[in-house]
Amino acid sequence: QVQLVESGGGLVQAGGSLRLSCAASGRTFSSYAMGWFRQAPGKEREFVAAISWSGGSTYYADSVKGRFTISRDNAKNTVYLQMNSLKPEDTAVYYCAATSYTPRPEIREYDYWGQGTQVTVSS
Repeated sequence: QVQLVESGGGLVQAGGSLRLSCAASGRTFSSYAMGWFRQAPGKEREFVAAISWSGGSTYYADSVKGRFTISRDNAKNTVYLQMNSLKPEDTAVYYCAATSYTPRPEIREYDYWGQGTQVTVSS
């Protein structure tokens, strides 16, 4: 089993940057692909980015491509989401999740979820 705890959220002005972290417990972290998702008020949870177990493959939603970067450090059991050029529409609760499959955008394929961290971008 994997437990996930996100951190790094906060309030930032449009155009600013934040780096989210997701710390995982368990010795098998490196065997899971990881994903970041977000959910804005009144909207469904949506895919943001995913990374393979080795970190060699990454995937992004079109809405964040070129602005966000996902990475991982298996020695630290941590996955990151660097968010640059933030926009008000990026405001949401951000969740990290782990999947035993290859990295993918489908929410239902993720086995473990964190509690989320709030990101608010002011205009």
